[in-house]
Amino acid sequence: MKNTRKGKIVVLHLAARYPFAGVIWQLLHHLIGFRQLGLDVYYIEDHGAYVYDPNLGAPNADPTTVLKSLAAVLDRYGFGDRWSFFDSVRNDYLGMPRERCVELLRDADAVINLCGATEPRDEHRKSRCLVMLETDPGVLQLELGRKMPSAVSFARAHQLFFTYGYNIGAPDCLLPTGGIDWRPTRPPVALDEWRPGVGPAEPPRFTTVGTWQNRGNDFEIAGETYYWSKDVNFRKMLEVANRASQPIELASDLTSGPDYDRALRGGFTFTPVVPMSLDIDGYRNYISASRGEFTVAKDIYVRPRTGWFSDRTVCYLAAGRPVVTQRTGFEKTIPTGIGLLGFDTADEAVDAIRIINSDYPRHARAAREIAAEYFDAAKLLDEIRQAAGI
Repeated sequence: MKNTRKGKIVVLHLAARYPFAGVIWQLLHHLIGFRQLGLDVYYIEDHGAYVYDPNLGAPNADPTTVLKSLAAVLDRYGFGDRWSFFDSVRNDYLGMPRERCVELLRDADAVINLCGATEPRDEHRKSRCLVMLETDPGVLQLELGRKMPSAVSFARAHQLFFTYGYNIGAPDCLLPTGGIDWRPTRPPVALDEWRPGVGPAEPPRFTTVGTWQNRGNDFEIAGETYYWSKDVNFRKMLEVANRASQPIELASDLTSGPDYDRALRGGFTFTPVVPMSLDIDGYRNYISASRGEFTVAKDIYVRPRTGWFSDRTVCYLAAGRPVVTQRTGFEKTIPTGIGLLGFDTADEAVDAIRIINSDYPRHARAAREIAAEYFDAAKLLDEIRQAAGI
């Protein structure tokens, strides 16, 4: 008799811990993508940390408000009875009960530790196949290279390792592999959720969404510091808008100070990142109504030549909005020049914007084509399915 059993996947993540639209879309793209492959998909968030409450601007021991919003999103996409959150204060699971979560972690064909969000405990280590899916390369590789006990213990709990650092292991990448067989991958996007043609045909403004300055996780390689933040690279680009005669809007938490003033003088405008970034539809509408994305990358992705690519940027591409972004090494494996243009210098950034504006419809079409060819969730996640033997 033919075996009709579906493969079963559990995704671990941090969508309640950081309940911002970009983070929630990251989760949804994986849940939807694995389901498109015919798999039985569940979500468990059990890192044990407090959630971040945007209304308080601080961590909150009570996850009720955040979980109400997240539960509504998961229900909307068909995962209403397939999620659970471990409340460390109550020492209990909200959503699916503890017994069901433990059963799923034990019996699933693969458990995906997305972002490495969860420090593996006994119930995770007993999984058939615990998969590390790293979205932010750099720190773990260096800690493994230095044989830090916490990093070694974390890695040993996993059987497969995927990373957005597509260039790790290449001669021009400064990151060590740490003795791990890293499998390169890219951020997936559920193409049906991001359709071209939404919003004006040729919107006036390029945009981007994000935090101006991140703190922590800086590291040294050969005595040189690499920064886990984008602000050091944005400061080199703050005259680009004026030079390209192109309106560029930053949805950012930056509201004052020297960088803010200089950006305004350079032709940039700002809009508050909250509340838009707390709503998945508002976030999607903002991207879809943009002319394209203009952005830089964190220093730790750029100078070490990691090959990293942004999961926010793939949303712009999927929405048919061209992208001008800083090179990280991704240009070795993803075609650039039409729809997606990379830069190292402000001069190159200005030229890239002018190239897009010279034939915007062509670049808009190419953006969607790049998303479909290189970032389709079903294609990328099928590589993980096959590697896990499902």
